[in-house]
Amino acid sequence: MLIERVVILALIATGLISMASAIPGTATFYTTYVPNACGFPNPGTMIAAVNSGLYSNGAACGRSYRVRCTGPTNLCRNGEVTVRIVDLCAGCGPNQLDLSQEAFSIIANPDAGRIQIDYNP
Repeated sequence: MLIERVVILALIATGLISMASAIPGTATFYTTYVPNACGFPNPGTMIAAVNSGLYSNGAACGRSYRVRCTGPTNLCRNGEVTVRIVDLCAGCGPNQLDLSQEAFSIIANPDAGRIQIDYNP
């Protein structure tokens, strides 16, 4: 019983730390995944492109980010999505992610076009 309580408290603490370290930003979406700046021939669909600062001359290639929509409830859908960085978004601003259309659709209505997010590297 004591071990179960410790495990539960540890899970709660991990969730709180994760939410506290989330970075606020914006997300848009794109639909052409190949070619990409990271050179992945078959990147899949749960992917994203990042601004040049986050891209860091390719150092971000292959990293995973958890993304959650934080905007109005009429635009956001529940939950979060984990995406892999596969591309550079040269036109993206600071703390902007350009998600694949499939990833964007999981967390928000694509009609929104641009949403407020929190993301964790």
